[in-house]
Amino acid sequence: MNYKLVLPAMLAFLIITVESCGQADSTVVKTDSIPAANIPAPVVSNMLDTVAYNKFTSLMVNEDSSGKWPVKHEYPVAGAVLPFNRVIAYYGNLFSKQMGVLGEYPKKVMLKKLQDEVARWQKADTAIPAIPALHYIAVTAQASPGKGNTYRLRMPFHQIDTVIKWAAEINALVFIDIQVGHSTLQNEVPQFEKYFKMPNVHFGIDPEFSMKGGQKPGAAIGTFDAADINYTTEYLAKIVKENNLPPKMLVVHRFTQGMVTNYKQIKLRSEVQLIMDMDGWGQQARKINTYKNFIHREPIQFTGFKLFYKNDFREANSRIMTPEEVLKLKPRPMYIQYQ
Repeated sequence: MNYKLVLPAMLAFLIITVESCGQADSTVVKTDSIPAANIPAPVVSNMLDTVAYNKFTSLMVNEDSSGKWPVKHEYPVAGAVLPFNRVIAYYGNLFSKQMGVLGEYPKKVMLKKLQDEVARWQKADTAIPAIPALHYIAVTAQASPGKGNTYRLRMPFHQIDTVIKWAAEINALVFIDIQVGHSTLQNEVPQFEKYFKMPNVHFGIDPEFSMKGGQKPGAAIGTFDAADINYTTEYLAKIVKENNLPPKMLVVHRFTQGMVTNYKQIKLRSEVQLIMDMDGWGQQARKINTYKNFIHREPIQFTGFKLFYKNDFREANSRIMTPEEVLKLKPRPMYIQYQ
């Protein structure tokens, strides 16, 4: 059921001359500040309130009767974002207007649009605080092999620094996202360790562009195994423990069953909150069916749901779903991504 056809647009900006992560840009860019009014900071605490955790988990489960939810696991370490908040994220890359809303609009316009979306979600569900996030694609899959025949391109560090500065203007979280191509998580994840040591920076991985069979990205849908996800959560958990940080969120994008294999072997850790994100676009009924088949049916820990400002309108009788419609899902997604 491959109805996610965003790859051509995502690979439309392949002629980028930046090949490796550089040092952080020390230049301070002066920008017009946008007030963070009406955007609540994440609810965190030095001690985990297990009673509140159970309460918010129940709200998330939304009276699901399948017996699959909630997934049994250890309580997270103190400072967990989920399930005490619902994250509303803008996704994209600063080099491309085609990869998502984060790179499509000027900073001030983009941040205002995100604030407006957060307000819509807060109105739709007053029981759980809605908080903003910027989800930045820091490693992009490529149609040509490039240096090292990796079919991936790393963005310069100064772009991540810029996104972190923007996020601070509205008390937003930051997600760093990677598309490994022919590379591996073992090679790519450690490149961003200095950012993972920041308490407000989280992570995302995209199986679609993990080409274990040697195909060119876009020629087939890629995959991550439980072993790949376990490597990543173990890496993040080590950083959390060594630096006394709140749990890291890890978003795993998914719109087919084969994109994530051996899900029952995925290990949950108290230092990492794992989100399986429904990443497909199309008609509402198809998106809901994908969520039920590949997210609800193979439970991990938390769920996400992706909404496309453009691609969700590409099919006949199709449109972007409203917060109220998404909140009818069981369980309710705690991470919402707009592209």
